[in-house]
Order: sequence, then C-alpha cells, then structure tokens
Amino acid sequence: MVRRSFPQARRTMTDGLLKARLRTSDRDRLVGIGLMCIALALFSLLDAAAKLGGKTLPTLQLVWARYAGNVLIVLIFINGRTRPGVMRSNRLPLQILRSMLLFLSTLLNFFALRWLQLAETASIIFATPLVVALLAGPLLGEVMGARRIGAVCVGFLGVLIITRPGLGAMHPAALLSVAGCFCYAGYAITTRMLASHDAPETTMVYSGLAGVVLLTPALPFFWEMPTSGLEWGVMAALGAFGAFGHYMLILAHQRAPANVLSPFIYTQIVWMTLLGWLLFGDMPDGWTLVGASVVVASGLYLLAQERRPSAPPAP
Repeated sequence: MVRRSFPQARRTMTDGLLKARLRTSDRDRLVGIGLMCIALALFSLLDAAAKLGGKTLPTLQLVWARYAGNVLIVLIFINGRTRPGVMRSNRLPLQILRSMLLFLSTLLNFFALRWLQLAETASIIFATPLVVALLAGPLLGEVMGARRIGAVCVGFLGVLIITRPGLGAMHPAALLSVAGCFCYAGYAITTRMLASHDAPETTMVYSGLAGVVLLTPALPFFWEMPTSGLEWGVMAALGAFGAFGHYMLILAHQRAPANVLSPFIYTQIVWMTLLGWLLFGDMPDGWTLVGASVVVASGLYLLAQERRPSAPPAP
C-alpha cells in the first residue's frame, strides 16, 4: 500500500477545497443571473402596469401608487426595529437628490408610456449606461478614452434612429423618455457615490421617499377613485413590482459581481416586446429594432471596456 506524503495529501486537500469553492462560485453566479432576470421581468411588468393604468387613471396617481406601495413594502422589512439606525445617512443631501432623480425618471417614463410602446421606451432607457459613461468624467473623475467616447457617440446615434427627430416618425413623447433617461443616469451616478457612505438598506429606504413626500399633499387635486378591480389591482401592482424588483436586484448583486450581471440588463427588451404584444397588440417597427440593436451593442462594448484591466502607468 502506497502512502502519500503529508505535503502531497495537503495539496490534494487544497485542490479539492479550491474546486468546491469554484463550483459554489459558479452556482452563486448562476443564481445571481437568475435573480437579475427576475428583477428585469418585474420592472417590465411595472412599466406594463403603468401603461395599462394610464388608459383610465391620471399619471400622477399612478406615480404616487408606485412609490406609496414601494415605501410601505420596504418599511415592512427594513425599519428601525429590523435595522436600527437605518434612516441615518452620512450624505443626506445626496440621498434626497438621488430620490428626486428617481422620482423624475419615473414621472417622465410614465407620461411617455401613455403614447409610446413599451419596447420604444425601453430602447431609449437602454442609453442610460452611455449617459453614465459621459457624466462619470466630470462628476466621478473617471477618465474616458477615445474608444469609450466613440461608443457613446454610436449609442446616441442609435437613440436618434429610434426617435428620428424631424421626420415625424416618433411621437413627441419620446423626448420625455430621453429626459427620463438622463434623470435615471443621474440616479445611477448618485447611487455609486453613496455606495461608500451609506448601507444599501438605508439607500433603499430613501429611494421612494421623494415620490411620496412630493405627491401625497397634492393627492386630492388629481385623485380619481378607481371604479374596477383591475384599476385597484394595477395601483397595488405598481408598488409591489417596484419593491420586489429592487429586492431581487439587491439579492442578485449579493450573489454575482456587477460586471457579470450588467449584460443581462438588455434582456429586458424581450420582456417589454412580449408584454407590449400580449397586452396592447404593439410590435416595434424595423427602425426601433435597428436603433435598439445599436444602443445595446454600444452598451455591451462599454461593459467589455469596463472589464478590461487598466494599463499600468508608464515609468
């Protein structure tokens, strides 16, 4: 019988542990990707519910329902008892600004959805990473190379293909969606700025407060009593889809790194197109698909550039 030396046995045990960790890491990444896809499906359902409700209910009422429901659900799970000190922020003005930007993005998007197809608004919102890349230089001090600047320019060309300004092909509401894209990019940048100052739970609690605080006092001026179970269901669904979508997003980022999850953001166009067809009989035209492809390709190129290791500084 051949006996293994102690160093050889230790190497074998180490190799086994490394393989087990790799398997666990791969499994966590797959779970993270699955959670990311669930989050995107919930966000797509959120937009579909907003478009459906917009046929009979005021847009401001739908925005209020989205944030009131979101804040209520979040506070059930994240509050002073379950997370002591959760409302204390080290960058309170930045938290308020971030919440305001998210509110404005939702407001503009919900108004745009009254006239645009789900796939059209999604295709424009996909330009958000391009706007983030453009603004990250002056706001975050990140250096943009010529390739990234080129990718941003090509991505905005894709937005122009979708909106086709001056050709009378797209409803003017597309401008609302473009403005919402810039607001959402600001929201994404402030989220990155807060990551090193506040806990994720604190940031999540503050996310929906601006919408509730700003719209609740004005509620009597635009409120219309829902007259059917469908309208009540839409209002309830808006808060639920938003809250659980963000929760799935947090769980996904706990399982897998952002550079693994980010490319799957663009799978949302599949959900949006499918829901638009099933619920509203909408199918995007060829120009929208071409423009969306350009925007997605530019975004994926930027993500690939983010994954590349930085070149060492010259001696």
